[in-house]
Amino acid sequence: MKLFSIYICSLLIFGSFCLAEKPNFILIFTDDQGYGDLSCFGSTKIKTPNIDRIAKEGRKLTNFMVASPVCTPSRAALLTGCYPKRVGMHQHVLFPASKKGLNPSEYTMGDYFKSLGYATACFGKWHLGHHRETLPVSNGFDTYYGIPYSNDMNYPDNKGKPKGGADGMDILWADPGSTLTKWKTPLFEDDKMIELPVDQRTITRRCTTKSINFIRKNAEKSFFVYLPHSMPHIPLYVPDEVRDPDPKNAYINTIEHIDAEVGRILRTLDELKIAKKTYVIYTTDNGPWLSFRHHGGSAGPLRDGKGTTFEGGQRVPFVIRGPGIPKGSITTELLGTIDLLPTFASMVGQNLTTENKIDGLDAKGLLMGTEKSPRNEFLYYTSRGEIEGIRQGKWKFLKKMKRKKQNVVEESMLFDLIADLGESKNLVSENPKMVEKLNARMIELDKEITANARSPWLLE
Repeated sequence: MKLFSIYICSLLIFGSFCLAEKPNFILIFTDDQGYGDLSCFGSTKIKTPNIDRIAKEGRKLTNFMVASPVCTPSRAALLTGCYPKRVGMHQHVLFPASKKGLNPSEYTMGDYFKSLGYATACFGKWHLGHHRETLPVSNGFDTYYGIPYSNDMNYPDNKGKPKGGADGMDILWADPGSTLTKWKTPLFEDDKMIELPVDQRTITRRCTTKSINFIRKNAEKSFFVYLPHSMPHIPLYVPDEVRDPDPKNAYINTIEHIDAEVGRILRTLDELKIAKKTYVIYTTDNGPWLSFRHHGGSAGPLRDGKGTTFEGGQRVPFVIRGPGIPKGSITTELLGTIDLLPTFASMVGQNLTTENKIDGLDAKGLLMGTEKSPRNEFLYYTSRGEIEGIRQGKWKFLKKMKRKKQNVVEESMLFDLIADLGESKNLVSENPKMVEKLNARMIELDKEITANARSPWLLE
């Protein structure tokens, strides 16, 4: 089905279809960056003038959700417009020995833009499978350069890693060369490993440079650049010449380096005079890894972080600028990564050509500032892919299973996210009918997704 769709659209392209006025898209996607880790989202410790510039020249979304609190399922949702369970990528993250990945029969952002004749590239962390059938070059991207899974994973079996925890990260930060002596993290180009171990001190800059070169090469065409940085997932590394030796500033240093690299991209667009026809989006895959303390980020006013279904785990910063996006605007309307694929298609003006059912909604009007969000409800799945909550309007319901001694106890929570953004006051006892309603709706929606779930790719 994917190949057929690309073939049909290729016929249109080589006929009379013209791409000259089609907008470009640059999607920057960081790893484990918290809601409170940008100065435009309230950070007083981290200075991010270039990312702030995107917000100033565009739109900031303060109620933007990822579909999982961990890497692999979150990325699957972003690229397919589906809850991870629908595409079989919901059960935690992939590892170097994993034998599955995103099924190439799924229709990704890369497939969509490629079908319209866009030049497509992925530069950065993929984490949807390291086997050839599951890499970006098999999922709609013309080229790939980056780390195939998390930067704290070792080829080929994830063994032999250095000491973990915040103390272990302090040791690594004090020894920048540890990226080459303590790790066996690979670097891929297209479908081949080209560096082992990858020098993580330069990976953020190198992926940015690859993006800039790709933009320059395709400036007269239309392009889609997916730039999923491997940072600020631990271990943190930056180029030697910008490194702050104090480990207490490691996370700040890393985010500010990412921001500087974003600035290089924005300046390139200005230089090429294509900024006005290019959408630039900056967001992240899940909340901060709080247990790593100063090597992890901040969720700001939100509760908890990575790995949880509290807002700190799944509500992330999001800024966008580009043609038609109102400058300096902010919206509190609900939206998520699952909505970006159909929204981008609407912004391009060409419908999606896949028959695969997706969960995303077209939110072009919201981003353009002309309409409210089409999304009023959102499902929360755990990092293991179990349904745990639902959002409807201001109400958020969570049903957590907790183990107490030898028993598993169910704990229900209900929060008014408008009055209580930090999820500190459980309103279950005051609103039994709302709890009953939301629980029933959560079960109903999850049942449909489960019944119609598609299979991931599996190594035979």
